[in-house]
Formats: sequence, C-alpha cells, structure tokens
Amino acid sequence: MHDHRRLGRELGLFDTDPLMGAGLPYWLPDGAVVRHTLEEYVRDAERRAGYRHVYSPVLGKRELYEISGHWAHYREDMYPVMRVGAEEVVLRPSLCPHHALIYRSRARSYRELPLRIAEVGAMYRAELSGVLGGLTRVRAIQLNDAHIFCTLDQAVEEARAALALIARAYADLGISAVRHRLSLPGEGGKYVADPELWRRATVLLREVLDGAGVAYEEAAGEAAFYGPKIDVQIADAAGRESTLSTVQIDFHQPERFDLRYVGADGGRHRPVMVHRSVIGSVERAVAHLVEVHGGAFPAWLAPLQLVVLPVGEEQVAQAAALAAAAVGAGLRAEVTGP
Repeated sequence: MHDHRRLGRELGLFDTDPLMGAGLPYWLPDGAVVRHTLEEYVRDAERRAGYRHVYSPVLGKRELYEISGHWAHYREDMYPVMRVGAEEVVLRPSLCPHHALIYRSRARSYRELPLRIAEVGAMYRAELSGVLGGLTRVRAIQLNDAHIFCTLDQAVEEARAALALIARAYADLGISAVRHRLSLPGEGGKYVADPELWRRATVLLREVLDGAGVAYEEAAGEAAFYGPKIDVQIADAAGRESTLSTVQIDFHQPERFDLRYVGADGGRHRPVMVHRSVIGSVERAVAHLVEVHGGAFPAWLAPLQLVVLPVGEEQVAQAAALAAAAVGAGLRAEVTGP
C-alpha cells in the first residue's frame, strides 16, 4: 500500500516544519515541478473548453463574506478577522465571492453567456489539528476552481460539460472515480433557508446526472451551505473516500450579489452560477496521484524525464550537451555520474 506522506518525503516532493505550522506543507523542487505541470495541464484543458483565467486576491473584507453567506453559515471554518486601519479583512475560505465581483465589474449581455471564469487560487480554512494529514487535508489550499455564469436554459448543459471535463482529466491522469454523489442538506446543518432554491437546484443536478448516464447515490448532510452539489469521490488504497471534484448549480449567490445580464428582450435578468472544480485541491490531487502511481509518475508529469549517463570521462561533455539540448526542447533532463 502506497502512502503519499512517506513517498512524498522519500522522493523529495514536499515536507513540513513545525515553525510553519500544522497543515501548511511546503513544496520541494521536484514536488513543485509536479504541481506546476498539473496546474498547467488543467489550465490548458480549461482554455480549450472555453474558460478565461483570472487572478483574485486571497483577502476580502468581512462584508464580502457577509453578503455571500459564508460569514453566517461557514464562520467556524474561517480564520479570524484582521484589522487593517478601519477595515476588517479575512483570508478567503472560497473563491466564488471574488468571481461574483469579477462578473459584476461591468454590465453583461446575454451574448456573453455562458461566461466561464477559472482560477487556480489559494484559499484558507481553519481545519482542526486532528483532521490534518499530509497533503490530503491542509489549511492553505490551492484550488482549481471555476464559475460559469449562464442563463437558466444553459445551466444543465454547462454542468454536464463540466462533468465530461472531469472525466477526461481523470482518464489522462490515471484517476478512477469510485462513485458520484448527489450531496443534499441534512438535519441541523447551517444551510440557506430557501426551500425553493434547494428544490430547483436539486432537480437540475438530477437532470445533469441522468442525462450524463452517471450512476449516483444521494447523501444527506453533504451539501454546501448554499445548495446541493455533485461530488466525484475517490478512494485511497485503504478504501478511505474523499471528494476530489465537484459540480454545483447555485441560485443563492447570484441573488445575494444582485448579478444581472441584459437579455434579448432588453430586460435585466438573473444569471445562474455553476461552480465546478476539475481536480479540486491541487494538494489532494497530488497526494492521490503519488499513491495511484506509487511515485512513478507518467513521463509527462515526472519531475525528471531524461537522465543522461556517460560511461566514461570522454563522454561527459557530450552527455552535458545532450542534456542541455533536451532542456532546450522542453524536457526535464540532467546528467548523472557513472
């Protein structure tokens, strides 16, 4: 059984230090190569699928998360407020409020929709020490996130296309989903109190799954605070499940942020917000890939792709030239001694 925590350290991919703190691993050079290559893979896949990439700050005013609902429903998992002059700011627990602000930065027309905004961005969650472990559960997360702003008529097809993008990425990466889960609210949770919102979103997600021909199970108590979601579940060698990828249809945040677009009739209409993550947390994705491949990554993902071994002193210069040519051609190569 492969354990990414042991292999990650043996292969020099990542490590931790008590002075940085629990749940805050750092990436060593070879691990940084794997992470960068994975991020570039997903950015390219998203670009080909019609996404536009953005960058947004890791901080936001407390008011931003009060509007989004995170402050009321997710406060326990957020870091404490920091006071900067007269302002109160927090480390973001999610990217969606920032992307909502990017959408509403100017007037939008129905001709622009669907508008697909993607980012590999940092978010921070105040996880308890007891649940932290390796790269699978951390406090500083690099999330492959995206939000699609679309009309109601486009929402199902956009969510279905997101599921297909996830399936293609899994095939390329050698990842197998153990099941798909329709995550619904449960008793006693801090959920948005809008039964019609939940009903509409759930109906659409069932249509997405049924139309995609994907078998799924329903799970109460696993929804996001603002709506139901499709979770793509993976499992480690010990059979422990975790969520890697998600797709959500959200009516809540477009309402909270008063998002609009001008329709063909000249009127102002509310878009639907489709949240989706292809590989989810980069940390969790790398942890799973280490365990799936036992550290022997596919050549395109491997930290080192070519090793040149001269068999005598007279070949050292030629070996160095070959390695340099390979690096110039875009390969990760080095010379090693006999």
